[in-house]
Amino acid sequence: MTTDETTEIATTGRRVLEGVRSVVVGMDETLTLALAAILAGGHVLFEDVPGLGKTLAARSLAQALGLEFRRLQCTPDMLPGDVTGSYVYAPTEGDFVFRPGPIFTGLLLADEVNRTTPKTQSAMLEAMAERQVTVEGNRFPLPQPFHVIATSNPIEYEGTYALPEAQLDRFMVRLTVGYPAPDDETRIIVDRVRRQTPDVRVPAVVDTEGLLALQAAVERINVDQDVVRYAVDLTRATREAVNVSVGASPRGSQALVLLARGVAALEGRSYVRPDDVKRVAVPVLAHRLTLTPQAWAQGVDPGGVVAAAVERTPVPPTVAAVR
Repeated sequence: MTTDETTEIATTGRRVLEGVRSVVVGMDETLTLALAAILAGGHVLFEDVPGLGKTLAARSLAQALGLEFRRLQCTPDMLPGDVTGSYVYAPTEGDFVFRPGPIFTGLLLADEVNRTTPKTQSAMLEAMAERQVTVEGNRFPLPQPFHVIATSNPIEYEGTYALPEAQLDRFMVRLTVGYPAPDDETRIIVDRVRRQTPDVRVPAVVDTEGLLALQAAVERINVDQDVVRYAVDLTRATREAVNVSVGASPRGSQALVLLARGVAALEGRSYVRPDDVKRVAVPVLAHRLTLTPQAWAQGVDPGGVVAAAVERTPVPPTVAAVR
């Protein structure tokens, strides 16, 4: 990978983040990891209480990246066809034709995804995993790039359905937003008053072809074999934790490396350091763990389990680690 390529990714990423942060306040690390996940070709799950700007963050990222954006408000009565599309009768053609659903877009915001039934979630799982949908036995490829940013409310249980482990595993990263600091919350209100309108738009920094080129460049970032082994050891440590009944899968190890590569790209580096893996470990692995019943009853935090695994997993003395 050339120096020009790494510089271009870092410069473009900085411009995207600057544009998004001009309207989304107090989410610097969250936005950085979300952008890194998109550059790495992954999907993002925002899990936090309502009103913290998750929808605005998703829409702003789509605008800055030049992606077509669609919002899907998930409800318990939603059917798979409401997501994927369905066949409808066209009188002019005298036959049934396929009408694409909202999932045929560049970036889909699945708002409150845990309100949909397992049957509908399974339709989204195919789209997230294979970048295609199957309707009445016919397969339809999704546009490229295709990314899902989903939101989930962790404190409300009435009328919700737990996301299947298989679908959770398809999200490269799960991010929490948290309440803003007093100064950030003040800025949010002041900016809204000054705009005199609830509408806000972020100018596009790249287009679809440009984003695909950036993603292809991220794929060429070097990952030392020792760093890969460190990611594997870290994932294996979650499987051996006493509070965990099912640890992170090999897909978790892969997501660690892929997201670390996206983070390295945003920092203008052509190689991944162990610190990159440590930085993304909790948001990548925590949602992939299944705790034991005793740990769940005691309120053990999966993020704390991953953090403990990071502490006890030796860091390899690679060349990249000492640069």
